[in-house]
Amino acid sequence: MRQIHVLVAAAFVIAVGYGLIAPVLPQYATSFNVGYTAASAIVSIFAVARLLFAPASGQLVQKLGERRVYLSGLAIVAISTGASAAAQSYWQLMIFRGLGGIGSTMFTISAMALIIRLSPPDRRGKVSSLYSTAFLLGGITGPLLGGLLGRFGLRVPFIVYTVALVIAIIVVHTRLDSEPSGTKGTRSAPRQEYRLGEALREPAYRAALLTNLAHGWATFGVRVALIPLFVTVAFTMGTELGGFALAAFSIGMAIVLTTSGKLSDRIGRKPPTIMGLAITGSSTMVLGLSGNPVVFLALCVIAGAGMGFVVPSQQAAVADLIGSDRNGGKVLAAFQMTADLGAIVGPLLGGWIAEQYSFELAFLLTGALLLVAALYWVVVPETSRHQDDEDLGGATGNAATDKAEAGDQAE
Repeated sequence: MRQIHVLVAAAFVIAVGYGLIAPVLPQYATSFNVGYTAASAIVSIFAVARLLFAPASGQLVQKLGERRVYLSGLAIVAISTGASAAAQSYWQLMIFRGLGGIGSTMFTISAMALIIRLSPPDRRGKVSSLYSTAFLLGGITGPLLGGLLGRFGLRVPFIVYTVALVIAIIVVHTRLDSEPSGTKGTRSAPRQEYRLGEALREPAYRAALLTNLAHGWATFGVRVALIPLFVTVAFTMGTELGGFALAAFSIGMAIVLTTSGKLSDRIGRKPPTIMGLAITGSSTMVLGLSGNPVVFLALCVIAGAGMGFVVPSQQAAVADLIGSDRNGGKVLAAFQMTADLGAIVGPLLGGWIAEQYSFELAFLLTGALLLVAALYWVVVPETSRHQDDEDLGGATGNAATDKAEAGDQAE
């Protein structure tokens, strides 16, 4: 578990750093004498670059290995972030943020692959939950610090983020083994590739893609884009309430993440996924109908709690399908791409629906997409024992691994 803790610590630092620049990035863009639309494009280019480069990142993971791609991705983000701090024009900033998106998808996909290789099959849910919690807590902490640092200058958060990334690179380079999880000799005996076409024949993988699309659409897209706009129309304390609403979602998710991974390992991936999607979907559908600020915030907490059940279960389900002994870089890339696609299309379509019809309809359709994903999972086979025979056979043949797992279970 030591190497997993290294990845978790790095995830927290990365998330804090990303959160540092989130509050000041639009303002920084407008400092180059551009309008709000151009400033928003600086935010979007990061997600677009992640989406477009994800297939190449998956191939790099298969050819070069997870650790090398992970460190390279971090280095690209560090260099691009430092360059953003020194940008002299809007278009320079646009290019540097796009390069940051490329590096981001490299370390995201390789980190997922490393987590799969390092996690014991019967603890994948717990490890996914731990990793997601680190990212979430970092995402909550970062914007708070970023807002404070922004007072010293809009370039300062970028400089601090660059330094944080350099520290993360040093820690991962020195503490993460070059051949993790007892894979000595993999150069002469490369792992079998788990092809995307093979994965797409699995009902559980198709369900995971749909769920991740809905997750990106609702959580990274509609929630961030529409809730701040909706509260300014529906409530008098709109601006303040928008920030509280985003925080409420994260709080609800953080509370559930502490236990949902263990639940997924104990009862399987399907029950938490279906329950979480149903909770988030139903609460999102009525979000636009809440005329009371307290009720509105309560619905945001409930929606976040529901997603807290979904995230680790989905990551563990995909890990079950790939297994510890196969290379699934392209499979993981496609899984990530669905969330990025949802995060791009969701705000655009949701914003259009809200403008042409109503916010109520935009939230209603977003919640309905989550419920459709929940219904799909009802008919999908359970994955938690999909690789047990293969993975546990390897684990029980390794006394050191068995001893480490026994020690982890005694914690």
